[in-house]
Amino acid sequence: MRFGILGPLDVRTEDGTPLDAGGPRPRALLTLLLLDAGRTVSYERLTEGLYGDEPPAGAVGALQSQISRLRRRLGPHAEIEAAPTGYRLAVSPDTVDAHRFERLAREGSTALSGGDHRAAAAVLREALALWRGPALADLPDAPAERTRLEELRLGALQDRAEADLALGAGSGLVPELRALLAAHPLSERLYELLMRALHAAGRPAEALTVYEQARRTLADELGADPSPGLSALHQELLRGTGPSRAARVPTHLTGFVGRAPELARIHDLLTAPGTRLVTLTGPGGAGKTRLATEAARRHPDVHFVELAPLTDGSAVPYAVLTALGVRDGFRGPAVDATERLLAALEDRELLLVLDNCEHLVEDAARLAALVLAACPGVRVLATGREALGITGEVLCPVPPLPPEHAERLFVDRARAVRPGFEGHARVADVCAALDGLPLAIELAAARLRTLTPDELADRLDDRFRLLSRGDRTKAPRHRTLRAVVEWSWDLLDDEERELARRLSVFSGGATLKAVEAVCDAPFPEDLMASLAEKSFLEVAEGRYRMLETIRAFTAEHLDRAGERERLRDAHAAYYLRLAERAEPYLRSGEQLPWLALLTAEHGNLEAALRHLVSTAPADALRLMAGLSWFRRLRGPHGEQVPLARALLAAVGDEPPERLAEEYALCVMNTITGRGDDPAEPERIARVSTVMRALDEPLRRPSAMVLWALVGGPLLSADAEARAVQVGDAPWGRAVLDLGLAYQALFSGGAAVSEAAFTRALAGFRATGDRWGMANCLDPLGAFADWRGEYERALELLDEGLAHARELQAPEETADLLRSRATVLLHGGDFAQAAAEFEQSADLAHSAGAPDKVAAPGAAWVTWPGGAVTRRTRA
Repeated sequence: MRFGILGPLDVRTEDGTPLDAGGPRPRALLTLLLLDAGRTVSYERLTEGLYGDEPPAGAVGALQSQISRLRRRLGPHAEIEAAPTGYRLAVSPDTVDAHRFERLAREGSTALSGGDHRAAAAVLREALALWRGPALADLPDAPAERTRLEELRLGALQDRAEADLALGAGSGLVPELRALLAAHPLSERLYELLMRALHAAGRPAEALTVYEQARRTLADELGADPSPGLSALHQELLRGTGPSRAARVPTHLTGFVGRAPELARIHDLLTAPGTRLVTLTGPGGAGKTRLATEAARRHPDVHFVELAPLTDGSAVPYAVLTALGVRDGFRGPAVDATERLLAALEDRELLLVLDNCEHLVEDAARLAALVLAACPGVRVLATGREALGITGEVLCPVPPLPPEHAERLFVDRARAVRPGFEGHARVADVCAALDGLPLAIELAAARLRTLTPDELADRLDDRFRLLSRGDRTKAPRHRTLRAVVEWSWDLLDDEERELARRLSVFSGGATLKAVEAVCDAPFPEDLMASLAEKSFLEVAEGRYRMLETIRAFTAEHLDRAGERERLRDAHAAYYLRLAERAEPYLRSGEQLPWLALLTAEHGNLEAALRHLVSTAPADALRLMAGLSWFRRLRGPHGEQVPLARALLAAVGDEPPERLAEEYALCVMNTITGRGDDPAEPERIARVSTVMRALDEPLRRPSAMVLWALVGGPLLSADAEARAVQVGDAPWGRAVLDLGLAYQALFSGGAAVSEAAFTRALAGFRATGDRWGMANCLDPLGAFADWRGEYERALELLDEGLAHARELQAPEETADLLRSRATVLLHGGDFAQAAAEFEQSADLAHSAGAPDKVAAPGAAWVTWPGGAVTRRTRA
């Protein structure tokens, strides 16, 4: 259905057929429901809209009657649902022209504020084309809502006219703007647009006449003078310079990429009634200055103040005076610069951009506070590594570019030095290595003049030397990547630098607890907060992280300080303790938060393991053993193979004393099972020898599962020894039952197998382990399926799917989906079975499990019903 209320009520079915809503009352009722499409409208609102402030007796019954008639009129095309407090028209708001208009008008305004005038004009034209006459023509008693829609329409018309002006329109806009002014004679924005259109059309004298018309009208009707912005435009026309909003904002020679959300937020903040100070914060090279200049172009009177060249805070007011064009002239006694500045700004309405405040932050903050307090028409947009710290300040963080925009920026800049460049597989690697920092990406793209993308990506380990040639016209601190980071480093005090150096030992961030333990920094909260405020750290969900570029820089200073090895030892010891503490919880009902913690610490755990392999192989064995089950649940198997083989080479052919279990797990981690390593058969035999020699309960009973995956214990042959190894804990006993269940299944003992799976499930339920439960529920669902108990089978498999999805285990999820599809197939639900086989194959494909990609298709084809057709996978 499509509904129109921007004009006479218009209702059409999907194919465009008009539908008659009935007489005046049903049309008014439908309009009321459409104003809140998809939401419940109260009985009071509906009766008031239909009958006014004094509804007749029995209005509720009359309303019910009207709803019934309207339901019959709409038929199956749109449902009116009853709710405890009112009625709801169950349609999407986007099927109603008024809601669609509001959405498009917002999108157009956002595009306009972001400088995309062509997109803005197109979207706004689409929005305005939805109007067919006066809004809410069939709802006479809704003046407030009608006024609101008309005001939105006027705003969209003005935004579209502004976009057209920016695209070169002039004389063509004059008649339309004159007509709008006749209807809205107190709109200063329309006077401004008309003056600009006349000037663009080569009619400056008429533009001056329009100003005089505005001045007289405002004086007669409101007793007010034109705003400072309109007066400034008049002065520009008198001087013959013409309106030029961008003249005071730096002009760039390259295109602007991304940042639409940030531009929209800045625009919303700077136009909000209560916001007068917005500060863009972020690390060096994030593009704060460029974003500020793009945002400032939307404002009619902008003055840009560059503070980076200043070295003395007392010069800040003079820099602002210079940007305003205020001269000393021939004066008597000297006037304080700040007083002169406040006098110059007292009655003006403008946007003041204070760029690069970080090195003079206290002086910039003091001046901004004075200006904002004394000059109500002034708004301030500041940029810096940290906030100014003024009451009423609103922060707009400028993060690194997301991957898509970072890669687009790289390609755009690369074309300037390598015409025809359309991208490369390594571009994503380069942008990720450079943290999505626009300056670093631009410097890297410029190196394609002499390097290939592969050469560039391979050399980023030495990023500061590589990215050392920038734009000669830029300030020295923006010419090289090192200079950008050094500028931030020099702004830190000694304590902050010391902690920043030590933080470079972490890979992928750290918690406060880890920082306190590893960096020997009791109560580091204040220093960490200070580093975050100065954009040296990112903070998210309780973790502090350095951008890799900043970490590489601080690591250089750590080497100079001679602290690196001591810190790496402390780092490795901390994460060894963490892994060993976490391991038992991975087999319990608390496994999800511990899996999340270890996943967040993946980079640190890898760094710790690499360090221990080269410095303390025995401790490396403990860490690898502690992580083995975590890797089975979360990580790709092949990820640990190179480190495991390096560790095995460091340890030798025999397990160290009291570390036989850890040694066996290390050997298991070297085995891929792909048959491409001739040493694997000997390693498999070595694992079996070491594991069979263990005659006490395993510290990590998950080793039994991992052993089975690389060669497997023969439970029937040495069941008693395996029972000793798993011990009396419920999880170990459940694993033993799981192994016995599969062995019985493979040997044809279905009843014994199902009983063992049932015992194993009970054991895993007692521990809360989702992995174990999922691996029992899958075969138990198959047993129920074989007996024709399809509903019971689906219940078991659905529970298993819930556990597998909680674990974020794609292969197990694919297995369970395939099993579920098989049950549906046997039960005759061919369409759903086909869909779930396809889901299983897609998931297995994305998880890199080709054997499981083929399995659903095989099951699909071999079902004898023949009603399902196998889909061919490309």
